[in-house]
Amino acid sequence: MSRRSVVLLGSTGSVGTQAVEVVQANPGRFVVTGLAAGGSDPQTLAEQAAALGVGSLAVADPRAVDAVRDALEGLTSSHHGWSAKAVEVLAGADAAAVLAARPADVVLNSITGALGLAPTLAALEAGTVVALANKESLVIGGPLVQTARLRPGQIVPVDSEHSAIAQCMRSGTHSEVRRLVLTASGGPFRGWSLDRLAHVTPAQALAHPTWSMGPVVSVNAATMVNKALELIEAHLLFDVPLDQIVVVVHPQSVVHSMVEFVDGATIAQASPPDMHLPIALGLGWPDRVDDSVSPCDWSTPTAWTFEPLDEDVFGAVRLGRAAAAASATHPAVLNASNEVCVEAFLAGRIGFLDIVATVEQVLAEHDGTPARRVRLDDVLGADAWARARTAELFGRT
Repeated sequence: MSRRSVVLLGSTGSVGTQAVEVVQANPGRFVVTGLAAGGSDPQTLAEQAAALGVGSLAVADPRAVDAVRDALEGLTSSHHGWSAKAVEVLAGADAAAVLAARPADVVLNSITGALGLAPTLAALEAGTVVALANKESLVIGGPLVQTARLRPGQIVPVDSEHSAIAQCMRSGTHSEVRRLVLTASGGPFRGWSLDRLAHVTPAQALAHPTWSMGPVVSVNAATMVNKALELIEAHLLFDVPLDQIVVVVHPQSVVHSMVEFVDGATIAQASPPDMHLPIALGLGWPDRVDDSVSPCDWSTPTAWTFEPLDEDVFGAVRLGRAAAAASATHPAVLNASNEVCVEAFLAGRIGFLDIVATVEQVLAEHDGTPARRVRLDDVLGADAWARARTAELFGRT
């Protein structure tokens, strides 16, 4: 089996650093040819380049280039021919997209937020397989991403839920699928009332009981906005109607999602809550990577529980379903408004419940563009409008 060349986007984030670990554990399977990051952690980016022998870096913040160069200086690598001085450093908002368009077998996109759309489109248009951990690419640019795909199977999901569904789908044909069942841990506030949620602090929202994630994703898990985005992503990835996708709370986070088939069988994918498995599968798809994680321990008593999601308390999933049904640009508005709200919440400017309430108001004000005529400018315009409108609403509170 020949080694696959890989470009890692968002390499210094949670998924990115774990992807580096997967590559380092499997040097005979993968070789990294490019790394991209925002620029907030130049030392880690430089050390990754040296450890992997990477010759091309992309940094979104041009102001970070000098810091990256300084961090590279003096580093050595066990990779033959690697020189810190010879490392190419691309800079700017489009740097990751430039890197993603270059020849590679797989581009793993783990950039956080709407900034991940352009690199996804660039990689798809280049004919490269995209291991997608940036759910916003599909959420905000669904029709554009679908059009950019040059062949079936060019997008491989890396989110644990969608990776699980992709694995379960191997058990039957598309026409045999009755429902997709997305599992949710319930986050740190499972079982809480609206009254209790009104007093949530940023520190509480960031304390996820199962997963270790970045601040935006952690808050999204607490509000359940992440499940709204994942529902939209599942709808687009697997071509299953919105009303045939349900969310079930599973606090143990061992069953990552399920597929229910027309004969009554439900196929579940279970593994410990560890992102190394879906990352490795995303890089190696359709082949599995040996020993990506330790399997479930069947030698000790254990119990898994499932319960319905209380959408009266956590209304974000309802908003996601409605946004995806409304127009091609409503999901972009949902995502953009939420990103602004999360930033404001973490800064102490709004309350926890204000996040979903504000997103709902901004969605209600958006006219929308039909999928049949949506363009990138429409998506970007909706994104910009939603951010401005959300910020304007904060000014009135």
